[in-house]
Amino acid sequence: MTIPDNIRPWGRYDILEVMPTHQVKRITVNPGARLSYQRHQRREEYWVIILGRARFTLDDVDSDHGFGEVLFVPFQAKHRVQNIGDEPLVFIEVQRGDYFGEDDIERFSDDYGRAGTTRP
Repeated sequence: MTIPDNIRPWGRYDILEVMPTHQVKRITVNPGARLSYQRHQRREEYWVIILGRARFTLDDVDSDHGFGEVLFVPFQAKHRVQNIGDEPLVFIEVQRGDYFGEDDIERFSDDYGRAGTTRP
């Protein structure tokens, strides 16, 4: 059985729009799961939480957030998000920059053995 490209060990992402200047995704994080601690060289990100509770780490500083809050990830900032609730965490991610490929990910730590890689 082939796993779809948008499924990850922490949940899934769905691409909603791709344009030369931006890309929009809906990201769903399973309860208790978290994404890798990572950074991007060629994009910044804006996250709008639409469901659930998030622990947001930005350059080694943690903060907790919920519905309606907007989070900003500058170019080259280390970041991660964790679902700290009992329901799925869902947020809309708007990426701005000149490249949006999954290979623009530098991982520093990862719960799924992907640290130091650019693979999904």
